[in-house]
Amino acid sequence: MKMPPEQITLEQWDKRYPLLKAQGLQERFYGGPLGRHAEYGDTRLRSLKLDNSPAALALWNLLLSENERLHRARAEGRKIVGTMKDLGTVPVLADCFKNVTAFYPDGAWWTPCLMEQNEGLFESASQYGFDESFCPVRAMVGAFINGEHFPIPDALICSTGAICDDVSAITQKLVQLGFAMHWWEMPRRRMPDEGEESALLPCGWKAPRVQVEFVQAELAGVKSVLEALTGRQLVTKDLRRGIQRANGFRRILNELRLLVYTADPCPMGSLEMLAAEMLALHYCSDYTEATLVLEALLDEVGERLLAATGVLAADTARVFWVNPPADLRAMNLLEECGGRVCGTEYLFAHTLAEIREDIEPLEALARTALADPMVGSTHERAEYICRQAVRFGAEGVVISRIGGASHCAVEGRVIGQAVRDALEIPVVETEIQTLCDSADSQLRTRLEALVENIKQRRSS
Repeated sequence: MKMPPEQITLEQWDKRYPLLKAQGLQERFYGGPLGRHAEYGDTRLRSLKLDNSPAALALWNLLLSENERLHRARAEGRKIVGTMKDLGTVPVLADCFKNVTAFYPDGAWWTPCLMEQNEGLFESASQYGFDESFCPVRAMVGAFINGEHFPIPDALICSTGAICDDVSAITQKLVQLGFAMHWWEMPRRRMPDEGEESALLPCGWKAPRVQVEFVQAELAGVKSVLEALTGRQLVTKDLRRGIQRANGFRRILNELRLLVYTADPCPMGSLEMLAAEMLALHYCSDYTEATLVLEALLDEVGERLLAATGVLAADTARVFWVNPPADLRAMNLLEECGGRVCGTEYLFAHTLAEIREDIEPLEALARTALADPMVGSTHERAEYICRQAVRFGAEGVVISRIGGASHCAVEGRVIGQAVRDALEIPVVETEIQTLCDSADSQLRTRLEALVENIKQRRSS
């Protein structure tokens, strides 16, 4: 019998799982009870409230089995490519090769949260000079050194230039430690000069055509690296196929986002939606499985919309969330305070946008790469956030700063002021640490105040 939608604890999930199996639950090869991940070390799961649907079960199992699946891919003879910082461009190229699996080693920044800092990655990074003045991505250094998480990639590809200073310093250290790296340069996106030929980018921005051509040439170099790694030349037909696959995935994700962020009551919690959006970066190392997971989530949400049911109370405060939180618990906390996420900008808006299919493939990928919110001005990003907040009917905005992150030093203030000026809605800007337990009461108080402010504004 289908259970009403709700958010449940890990303990409740472990009681629910055998009931689902008895009812005939069919799972993929990475399936199983969620509790096993906590036993393997992902103890933060015990502090989270998770959606009770089989679709959510598949989502979390996919995400939490990534390292295991990467080792399996290596054993099957696939080439493992670690791609860094571009957030969604190189994996599209890598997916064009049948024997390549791409992933983001910098995704290790969430490992200390999931393992509640019991894995020693921060301590290891500190030995190489990356202390708390750096953002949690410094955990990647420890993961490369101890080799206990993801397999060491056959090739490392990292964008450089207009990228996060923390990632730049950390990846340079990896090279010093003996890990070979192919660099490709990302220029800082600028507005075209008057009379200068320009190109339209995803997210509505423009860039000088000369910048598009430069990035296109850089991506051609990445393509050559992948060809040398695999011993196979990538032809235009293969590139078009990869772009079409990426767009198919993004269409499903964008439909899911639109349904969840506009429906009332909210049919899926912000924690699952955060995880779903992250799939767009590199398909969690498996395009086919990630697509199946997204489709299952979309089906589940569709059923809940037809039944007019959700995981939160109707008419909760609608909040637009900016930047991914270092601690996943923060998403639950907003909902406990009476809010819901009705839209997001997690630093990779360009990965949600469809890639043009009517132009040369590498040019299309170059335009998408240049639409990275982090390589342009904060004012452009703020304008985009305002447009999206209006689109999804946001009544307030949370800007979660990431402790130590170089790109968060002042951008939150700029974005917050832009939102207040343009939309005249309340904004909370707050730093969220890798584990926010020690600051739980302070964060809760600020989120409760935001929700109360929203409700008061409704009645005024």
